[in-house]
Amino acid sequence: MKALTSEAVLRTIVMAALAIVPVAALAVHQPFYIEMMTRVMIYAIAALSLNLIVGFGGMVSFGHAAFLGLGAYVVGLAMVNGLTDGFAQFGLVIVICAAFALIVGALSLRTGGLPFIMITLAFAQLLYFVGVALRQYGGDDGFTFRGRSIFPGLDLKDGVTFFYFVWVLLALCLALMYRIVGSRFGTALRGIRSNERRIRALGLPSYRYKLAAFVIAGTMCGIAGGLLANFAQFVSPAYIHWSVSGDLLVMVLIGGFSSVFGPVVGAIVYRLLEEILSGYTEHWQIILGPILILIVLFARKGLMDIFARRPASVPGVGHG
Repeated sequence: MKALTSEAVLRTIVMAALAIVPVAALAVHQPFYIEMMTRVMIYAIAALSLNLIVGFGGMVSFGHAAFLGLGAYVVGLAMVNGLTDGFAQFGLVIVICAAFALIVGALSLRTGGLPFIMITLAFAQLLYFVGVALRQYGGDDGFTFRGRSIFPGLDLKDGVTFFYFVWVLLALCLALMYRIVGSRFGTALRGIRSNERRIRALGLPSYRYKLAAFVIAGTMCGIAGGLLANFAQFVSPAYIHWSVSGDLLVMVLIGGFSSVFGPVVGAIVYRLLEEILSGYTEHWQIILGPILILIVLFARKGLMDIFARRPASVPGVGHG
C-alpha cells in the first residue's frame, strides 16, 4: 500500500478540523466561529473553481467574481419572488452561470495573456453595473431577504445544519476537482498551460478544452455565490466587484496554484488573517502585504509547496 502524500494528510486533517468546528464552537459558547468558518468554506469553493483555470489551465481571470455574484443574484431574486425550492434555485444557478461562462469564455479565450485578463474584467464590471442598475432590488445597496433555500429533510435556517451543508458541498467540489485534474482532460489542460502549440500539434482542440474548463469553473463559482446569498440572506453588486476577484486570486496564490487543495488552505489563511488583523486596524491590508511577499519569497508555489516537497509517512502504513 502506498504511503499517503503530504497533501493527502493535510487535506484529511483540515477537512476533519473543519467538521468539528461546530462542536468546538458550541462547547465554548462561541457560535460566531461557526458563521466565520461557513463563510470561509464558501470562499474556498470559489477559490477552488478559479484554480482550475488559473493553476491548471494557465488562464488568469480577473473577473471570476462575476460568477460568484451571478449565483448570489439568482438565488436572491428567486427568494424574493417566491421560489424557495433549493433544487430549483441551484438548478437555475447551474444553467445560468454555465451559459454566462460559455458566452464569456467563447469570446475571451480567443485572446490570451493581458487581453484575456482585461476582457474577463470587463465582463465582470459590466455585470456589476447591471446589478447597480437594478433599482427595484436596491441598486448598489443590494437587497435582503428572509429564509434560506429549502431542501427536503434539511433546516438550513439552523447555523450548524447550514455549516455541514456547505462542508459536504466543499468535499464534493474537492472530489470533483481531483477527478478532473487526474483525468485525461486534466492532463491535456496542464499540457495547454505548459505549451499550447505542442498540444495543438498533437491534434488536441485546445480551445475546446479551455472553454470546457472555463464553464466548469464559472458554474462551480456560481454555486458558491448561491451559498453566499443563503449565508448572508443578502445580495449586493459588491459580490461582483473586481476587488473580490482579486481576493480570490490572492487565496489561490497563498495556498498554491499547483495544488488542488491549495486554494482551500489559501481561503482559510486569508480569511483568518483578515479576521485577526482587522481587529487591530481597518487598514489590515498594510500588514497582509508583507505577509504575501514572504509567502512568495519562501514558498513560490504557495503554502502547499512546503507540504509537497516530500511525501509524509503515516504510522502503520507501509510502502507497496
